[in-house]
Amino acid sequence: MRAPVDTFALRGLGLAALLTLAACGTTPQKPASSNVPMPSGGKVKAPVRQDPTLPALPAAGSGRGGYYKDDGPGDNPPPNLRDVPDAEVRNEPYSTRSNRPYVVFGKTYTPITGNEPFTQKGTGTWYGKKFHGQRTSSGEIYDMYKMTAAHPTLPIPSYARVTSIDSGEQVIVRINDRGPFHATRVIDVSYTAALKLGFLGKGSHQVVVERLLPADIDAILAARAAPKPAPLTPSVVAISIDTPVETGAVVQPEVTTQMLPVDATVAAPAPAALASGFYLQLGAYSRADNAETGRSRLAPYAAALGTLGVVQAGNLFRLYGGPFSSRAEAARAAANLPESTGIKPIVIQR
Repeated sequence: MRAPVDTFALRGLGLAALLTLAACGTTPQKPASSNVPMPSGGKVKAPVRQDPTLPALPAAGSGRGGYYKDDGPGDNPPPNLRDVPDAEVRNEPYSTRSNRPYVVFGKTYTPITGNEPFTQKGTGTWYGKKFHGQRTSSGEIYDMYKMTAAHPTLPIPSYARVTSIDSGEQVIVRINDRGPFHATRVIDVSYTAALKLGFLGKGSHQVVVERLLPADIDAILAARAAPKPAPLTPSVVAISIDTPVETGAVVQPEVTTQMLPVDATVAAPAPAALASGFYLQLGAYSRADNAETGRSRLAPYAAALGTLGVVQAGNLFRLYGGPFSSRAEAARAAANLPESTGIKPIVIQR
């Protein structure tokens, strides 16, 4: 067994070299089983496309695509990778061995072991075939087709929400490895995570990394365990419309009742800042108009989500619902949001 520092150093050397070049996409072929190292030698075969939803890019080892040496996409990616769910969060003890301070390229990294919030912005990249089937810093086998990531200092194991500023997509990944060791690059995600974030072909995106604290994980688990209510429908109210009707020489008003949908966005304008309390983060967008579109889409569910507001934080426009009096109340509201919306709320405290 290699010493922990040696393991980190070797991982660092490989990742640092890997990240000197842009990682790229994949050429889908036949499904392959997970946790099996990809072959590294032999003649490079021409890419065969079987899944049109995946980018068709140069194969690993082809000398094209900007990969580091023989890294790049796998030869036989499994089907339906876009449907792979986010990492299944759970609170578990941190690894003692994987969270000791270590040195790579003369720089000391001290992993986080407390429960302080952590948010980081920078370049997100991905790593693939060269490390597929090998041991990560956690001791687990790296599977490029699962929702995992490497980070220099986040606890192992832990979970993070990664948002692509370019695409607006979000995923939750399990941190089980160390790297990347580069001044501007903040996280190295798996092949599948990069695919879902929208930067598999480009090789990198500007991202925001947000650590999920144990309390956040508890809220997510509570929301999943809560009974699923019937799908919500837009709220309606009965309003009276006075319609004058002539009866001889006297004009009498006739009162009729009509059901009209309530526009929740009118009742709850977006706040410039959030008051203290618990909120649901419902999305993060690189453009204000996209955030407003997201707010309009969720307007029919404002009765459950509370005031819907868009707040700018740096280059991101975050969509929030709330406030709620407690984390548990916010988690229940998250559980009331139909899965058909495609939204994965996260409870935050402001």
